[in-house]
Amino acid sequence: MAKQSGLGDNLYVAGYDLSGDIGSLGGLSGGPTALEVTGIDKSAMERIGGLRDGKLEFTAFFNKATDRAHLRLSTLPTADVITSYFRGTTLGNPSANIVAKQIGYNGTRADDGAMTFAVEAQANGYGVEWGRSLTAGKRTDTTATNGSSVDFGTGSTAFGLQAYLHVFAFTGTSVTVKLQESSDNGGADAWADVTGGAFTAATGVTSERIATSAGQTVERYLRVVTTGTFSNAVFAVSVVRNDTAVSF
Repeated sequence: MAKQSGLGDNLYVAGYDLSGDIGSLGGLSGGPTALEVTGIDKSAMERIGGLRDGKLEFTAFFNKATDRAHLRLSTLPTADVITSYFRGTTLGNPSANIVAKQIGYNGTRADDGAMTFAVEAQANGYGVEWGRSLTAGKRTDTTATNGSSVDFGTGSTAFGLQAYLHVFAFTGTSVTVKLQESSDNGGADAWADVTGGAFTAATGVTSERIATSAGQTVERYLRVVTTGTFSNAVFAVSVVRNDTAVSF
């Protein structure tokens, strides 16, 4: 794959698309904490992995319109906030997800008049999870729909998956967003629901993280389907298919 810029990226926070109000992203980091365990008989540092962690920092422009950055971020919520970064809006592109505490909403008024706010999302429970987008940015369904598939390659894996959902707008009774899998993109192996791969039925703006069992087999191809009674559902899904065993 060719090198890419960061043009056309999206940032979703707790079911709200704040992409147009975000000027920059930084500090996107994760992984286990490095624990120093160097013995006195060694001539170089020794480290082992510790607790999983992660964070995402971003700068928001001041926008007090309904459901835009100021009204969403200035409340400084104490509950967990699901935040997802989509590297572009092409189906299957990389995406980073974090269940986090929002730290700060610190404003700066520059000499040139620019008004910006610094926000940090610090991981709570799972660290940063890099996956792939199973929707091309935001997807709009007006009825029950079978989405296009993403090829995760390398056959099946045996370590389960995690998935993230943001619902941005909804009209109707409810919509259930769920994952389906196939070993050959629905050829001889018909599409089937992923066990534990259905999100809670949504009736409005929401966000959610789900996880299958840690030792579950996940097939090569995955897609997102919707069911329910609705005339408009705007949402985004990111999936992390584990290539090795993980624990949280």
